[in-house]
Amino acid sequence: MTSPITNQIGAVFIPVSDIERSRNWYCSLLGLPADEEVLFGHLYVIPMQGPGIVLDSKIYTPESILKVPAFHLNTEDIDAAYDFVKASGAELLTDIENDHWFNFKDPDGNVLMICRC
Repeated sequence: MTSPITNQIGAVFIPVSDIERSRNWYCSLLGLPADEEVLFGHLYVIPMQGPGIVLDSKIYTPESILKVPAFHLNTEDIDAAYDFVKASGAELLTDIENDHWFNFKDPDGNVLMICRC
């Protein structure tokens, strides 16, 4: 039987407590303008290349935050990315590991990863 479900990820949802603050933080992290509309008062779709990231304040609870990375953001320069995240004031959870990746938290405590690819 052929599955009607494609083997593609459409978007990853991140629970956030304050949609406007999170929109601004993520857009700053990614070097994007924070000028897209907040949808239905609780959703912000970050314009990404590839699968999308959807910030959602409706699904937020302290228990719902991502305790491990659900995905990684790409960089070609892991050292510059680490310095940029550190300068942003984000909580760093690891140093650069194996000259390849590091973890940090967003303002709500969601664990994110940046990986040199």
